[in-house]
Parts: sequence; C-alpha cells; structure tokens
Amino acid sequence: MLNPNLDEIQLSREEFDRYSRHLILPEVGLEGQKRLKAASVLCIGTGGLGSPLLLYLAAAGIGRIGIVDFDVVDNSNLQRQVIHGTSWVGKPKIASAKDRILEINPNCQVDLYETRLSSENALDIVAPYDIVVDGTDNFPTRYLVNDACVLLNKPNVYGSIFRFEGQATVFNYEGGPNYRDLYPEPPPPGMVPSCAEGGVLGILPGIIGVIQATETVKIILGQGRTLSGRLLLYNALDMTFRELKLRPNPVRPVIEKLIDYEEFCGIPQAKAAEAAQQANMQEMTVTELKELLDSGADDFLLLDVRNPNEYEIARIPGSVLVPLPDIENGDGVAKVKELLNGHRLIAHCKMGGRSAKAIGILKEAGIEGTNVKGGITAWSREVDSSVPEY
Repeated sequence: MLNPNLDEIQLSREEFDRYSRHLILPEVGLEGQKRLKAASVLCIGTGGLGSPLLLYLAAAGIGRIGIVDFDVVDNSNLQRQVIHGTSWVGKPKIASAKDRILEINPNCQVDLYETRLSSENALDIVAPYDIVVDGTDNFPTRYLVNDACVLLNKPNVYGSIFRFEGQATVFNYEGGPNYRDLYPEPPPPGMVPSCAEGGVLGILPGIIGVIQATETVKIILGQGRTLSGRLLLYNALDMTFRELKLRPNPVRPVIEKLIDYEEFCGIPQAKAAEAAQQANMQEMTVTELKELLDSGADDFLLLDVRNPNEYEIARIPGSVLVPLPDIENGDGVAKVKELLNGHRLIAHCKMGGRSAKAIGILKEAGIEGTNVKGGITAWSREVDSSVPEY
C-alpha cells in the first residue's frame, strides 16, 4: 500500500506533537507522515540489525510493523542487540521487541510471528506488508526472503555484518537487482564464519541497521535516491564507505516458486559429510578429559585450535595453542608434530567444529587425534564454571 488513500489517514493531536520535527521537513510534511502511518513493514529477525531498525521505524511512525523471530534473548546478544534488555534474558525476542516498540511509540500496530521463516509460511507472512527488511544472518533465509519478495513484488531492504564490516542495499525495487544478482550461488557451508565464530563489533549493526531504516523510510516517502543498484560497503575500523554498482543479470534463473533453501545452500550435504567425519573420528567428553587430566597422565598433547584472543579469554589447564588457520596453511602441522613427540593428540576449540576440522587436516598428515565434544563451552558448563563462557 505504498500509494494509500491519504484522505483516510488522520493524525491525532498527540501525533502532531510527536512527529513535529518531521512535519516541518518539506520532504516529509503532513502527507509524508500520513504515508508513514499507512505503511506496513515486515522485519525478519530482531538481532543486531533488527534491533536498531525496529527502534527507528517505530519512532518514525510506521503504522504497522511485523516481526519474525523464534529465538530467545541471550546474555551474549546484549552487546549489540540494543532493543533487548537484561530483564528479558531467556524470554522471546519478539516479545521483548514489541514491549520496547510500544514504549517508544504506542501508536504502532505490532504483529508477532514467533516462528522460523520457511518455504511453507514465507508467502503468507510477507504478503500483507509493503516492504520487507532483511535482518537475518544466514544464507538459506536470505535467499528465501529474496525469492518471496520477488514472487510478491515487495522491496527487500538488505543488510549484513561481520566483524568490522557491513553491507547494505535495496533489492527488488523499481526493476532493480535482487539478492541473486549479488550472490548467484551460495558459498560452501562453513566458508563464511558466523558472528558467533568470528565476532562482531557491537556498534556495527547499529550503523547498518539505521541505514536499512533510512532506506525503508525513503521508499515509503518516495524521496531521495535509494540504494537500489548500489551495494554500500562500510568498514568501521577505517571509517570508510564504498559503493559497488549492482545490475540485474539478464540470464539469471526465473524465480517461479520457493524451494528447499537448506538444500540449495548445501546444508544437508555438509551435515552428512560432518556426520561421516565424526563417525570415523575418535571423540571424548569434557568429563572424560577432566578425569584424564586429574589422573596425572602425561602421554598426550591437549591442543587448542582457537584464535589467540580466545585463548586469552579462557583456556583449559595444560592446553597448547596452535590456531586452526596455522594448521590450514601448513605451518601448524609441523609445529603439532614437534609438540606431540610421540604422544597422542587431543584437540578442542570453542564448541568442537574447528577442532574436528583440524583433526581432519592433521589426519591427512598422518596424525591421528581425538576431538573434545562441545569444546571449552562444554568445559565451562559441565566441568569448571569459573572458566568464562563467551
């Protein structure tokens, strides 16, 4: 409803006061504020990106806001997901977000979808809204959101973040490119680390999320030049913005229906390969590792393959650090051989994935190893709670 009947939209006295700084802008004015009130926006995710954009969309006076999320608030979210507070830890994110939105602006209608977006429900959830804002952090959902928007002809305001860098653009708007023009094929599973593995500067999603909110408001107002056809790249460490041109690919496949996006992104195949690898890999629990350490045995090397900064945060007593990137480039393999000195190898990381990968690489070099299930996270939860969990 990007072209609503504005005669049907009225502002209350309280709303005139609330939006007074908008109303005196010629580019917004009374007509623009009515457009904002008549608009409906669906936000996929209430994490790092969803938090700031929801706050500003609510404050701007968007009349109807939909939120899709099935996660609960965790302590580790609070460093960047500013819509949530400490009192909401352990509770649904969508409930936390709604509470905060209505505190900011009780005039908003907030629709909650406490579910995982899927090929079965996406079209029904997306259909009632004018604009979709993608605040997700995984490739299957990004392709799903894109394809649903293409099928329903909805603008898709996109953002992504990792470590100190972010991206933003507008897809599927006025004949512009869509997500498949930027990424025709998904990267191999595991190729792009998650924020949980690689980290993210807490302020970064604030910048990108606010850019997404800005683009959303501009589309509703019909003002300015959007990011459609332009990919904005932001580097927080250098404080630089760059642009890349995006164009529709004339030979891209036609999107006719929603598909199995986990399959498309190779997730089941990767899980099957991982399961096969684990089936052929020796594993031990953190409890078994604790018993081994307490026994005084000295015929093994406890290898930690995390990054040096993680090793500074928390470590298992007696572990030796050789980061996975060093093992991958070959330098660490020689170091591990030297450290082993005929002993057996036991490896761990944060949760078990990177150490399993390291053991696979070392096996090709003739070194057998045992993986610690759950890594140092399981050690902190099950063995020694004084070891910080991060």
